[in-house]
Amino acid sequence: MEHAWVHGDDGWAATPPEGLLGLLAAAEPPSAWVHVDAVAGLADAARQAGIPDSVVRRSVDGGQGDPRHPQLRRLPGGGRYLVSPTLAYDARTRDVRTGTWAALVVDDVTITAEEGPGGLLADVLEHLGDPERLPQDVPSHVFAAALMSLVRRAGDVEVGVGEAVADVEQIVFTPASDDPAAVVYDLKREIAEARRALVPLLAAFPELVAEQEDSRRETRTMRWMRRLDTALGKVDRHLDSHDRLLGDMLNVHLSQVSVRQNEDMRKISAWAAIIAVPTLIAGVYGMNFDHMPELHWLAGYPLSVLLMAGAAFVLYRLFKRSGWL
Repeated sequence: MEHAWVHGDDGWAATPPEGLLGLLAAAEPPSAWVHVDAVAGLADAARQAGIPDSVVRRSVDGGQGDPRHPQLRRLPGGGRYLVSPTLAYDARTRDVRTGTWAALVVDDVTITAEEGPGGLLADVLEHLGDPERLPQDVPSHVFAAALMSLVRRAGDVEVGVGEAVADVEQIVFTPASDDPAAVVYDLKREIAEARRALVPLLAAFPELVAEQEDSRRETRTMRWMRRLDTALGKVDRHLDSHDRLLGDMLNVHLSQVSVRQNEDMRKISAWAAIIAVPTLIAGVYGMNFDHMPELHWLAGYPLSVLLMAGAAFVLYRLFKRSGWL
């Protein structure tokens, strides 16, 4: 399914996709944007919008195998082709979900596609409604709005992960919790997935910033590009910080488990020692030799029981005082 927009005096407005080619064939064609629901349809949409087949083959069909492979390419004539993962966070399940966003910009035409749960299109449209935050170059509006949306989504995921880390911290330090190690590991895995999704953007932004610095055409573009680069680096550092904190929590949890196991072993050893003394005494009297003291003494049995109880009590007090019980 295709959606199309053109830029006019009132900004970006929706237009029927079937009439877009006629608008682009006019003497002064407007800046246009076409969005499709699958990356696989990007090449066909680009050809239908009048983008030369040679450019499509060099970008979308550029021999990289899967067209969803993250990449950034500069095309002849100033065009760009970007494929980047998208991020979304489910606070209920603490899951980081990834999708794919692709954008092909050639002259005044932008073709985009999205797959997965990211829902980036709504954010792009929101950014296009605020032209003051966009570069002065109208054909770059959609590309810039997509970059802003990708960075904002990454920031939202980082905030959600940070809140989850705070919740996990409470779980780790609650003795009655069920297997905190599994919860920590699951969240570390989600952070790793988020950081993997940021790698293409982290690699692309320095190149985009350098491109704007070389052109020296738009200071406003350079400013927002640097801000996005800084914001993206901050998100990555925060995710790394969350990951390290979770690692520390896991180490603390394992230390707590070790301490509890040592305490249990001390208690078991103390009770074993307490039981061993009465057992020893009972074992001596149970050997049934003919000549043993107190065998025929009337008070022998109660005194032996009292001796066993007294020895057990003394040992109990000693272990209690030393902290083993």
